[in-house]
Amino acid sequence: MGIFQLPFRKKSKKTNVELSNKSLTLVPDHVAIIMDGNGRWANERGLPRFAGHKEGMDNVKRIVKAANKHNISIITMYAFSTENWKRPKPEVDYLLKLPKEFLNTYLPELIEENVQIKTIGAFNLLPEHTKKAVQHAIEKTKANDGLILNIALNYGSRSELVHSVQSIANSVKEGNLDPSQIDESTIANSLYTYDLPDPDLLIRTSGEMRLSNFLLWQSAYTEFWFAKEYWPSFTEEIFEQALLDYQNRKRRFGGL
Repeated sequence: MGIFQLPFRKKSKKTNVELSNKSLTLVPDHVAIIMDGNGRWANERGLPRFAGHKEGMDNVKRIVKAANKHNISIITMYAFSTENWKRPKPEVDYLLKLPKEFLNTYLPELIEENVQIKTIGAFNLLPEHTKKAVQHAIEKTKANDGLILNIALNYGSRSELVHSVQSIANSVKEGNLDPSQIDESTIANSLYTYDLPDPDLLIRTSGEMRLSNFLLWQSAYTEFWFAKEYWPSFTEEIFEQALLDYQNRKRRFGGL
């Protein structure tokens, strides 16, 4: 990625959709989602954790379609974090099979919806079958110009920032960058999200209220919305409530 390429910055878009007698007139350009609670959803139903992850995978399709319907440009979903490697190996193996299963099942529908697949994270450290499935989806959807489904795989914001610092340090070492020239845009353009705008709205499910090492730099002025429902139970109607709440926020970015 080129650290001197300026990322595009788009404003939230006007729309006009009626939702249960409430008008959705402004939608965020970029929504990020921490999909939390799959295991607890399964445990409460006497099911194995794998069942919760499977149901959560299916819910990705439902929410992506809802986001597309409301003309959201980008949805970034936290699918597998750098910390998730600490889980039991059978669960890790299953989680890393889900991208392949999801794309094998839903890629034709995503193509029909004009969705473009992207990914962020330490991609090269993923298993070959995961990389192959994602690369295939990226290639098949690269010409699509609708909603971007940005999948965070083996992603951790702190490791992303370490990668950014190393990239900038190498540019300085090679004589391509003077330290006095380093500014916020230099850092932003060396992140995995260099070609995407910062998220306008970040949603976390399951009642937890923390970022869990997700998009720390990018979320400096993001609006947060926390849902008590576990991710498999996070419906289009709840998603729409988050969008309705977002449009009533006053985003001043430190100004008046």
